[in-house]
Amino acid sequence: MKIRVSALQMPVTNDISRNVRQICVGIEAAAKVRAEILLTPEGSLSGYRHDFDRGEVAQALKHVTTIARLYSVGLVLGTCYQERGGKCYNQLRFYRPTGEYLGFHSKTLVCGTMAEPPAGEINHYAVARLKVFPWNPHLTIGGLICNDVWANPECTPMPDPHLTQRLATMGARIVFHAVNGWRDGGEASELNWRYHEANLRMRARAGGLWVVTVDNAEPLKLPCSSPSGVVDPKGNWACRAPARGLRFFTHDIVLS
Repeated sequence: MKIRVSALQMPVTNDISRNVRQICVGIEAAAKVRAEILLTPEGSLSGYRHDFDRGEVAQALKHVTTIARLYSVGLVLGTCYQERGGKCYNQLRFYRPTGEYLGFHSKTLVCGTMAEPPAGEINHYAVARLKVFPWNPHLTIGGLICNDVWANPECTPMPDPHLTQRLATMGARIVFHAVNGWRDGGEASELNWRYHEANLRMRARAGGLWVVTVDNAEPLKLPCSSPSGVVDPKGNWACRAPARGLRFFTHDIVLS
């Protein structure tokens, strides 16, 4: 079985209308190459923040998903979003090409300080249980967000549950991974890049999974915090995007 996936390494900002325009361009590009799924970075719709305009994001989500349905492109869409009940989640939202909504993955290893009690985004986002999604009768997929994969020891107050391997045991064959990482172009950025890449490759291999990963490209003048591309179940790069700038890429994943 073969599935064509695509991803958009885009600059993520707090300007929701700008984000929407870029995502829609990505949807059109995915449709042109007949990709089945488009992955976008962490917070790509709302911006990576908890204090977004709830009504504006809801309208933006409706617009983007309508465009994706019209082009028959499935979405794994990164956004922060307030669900019914008032809880705010840092999400990956899954939609089939028909527009059917399958559900969301919420960032599980939300970042915080190592103090007690921890401060930071850990106090702003709720966490839902880990789940997988039936893409078709023969393929189950999952999602992870940024620190969910690498459990950065500088900002992960909770134990590392090895989420890639947990998704593998739940039946996932492909994991879609959305990133929005910090960088300043200095030595720490280079160290983070190496750590992120090593974790992507090793955890794909440990779980026997394909990993499709994409990062935020903002600021455009700096390399991303993590490589964007596709890692195969042996931990090798099957497809890899340039390290900086707005990039769209596509890859055919062949599943035995």
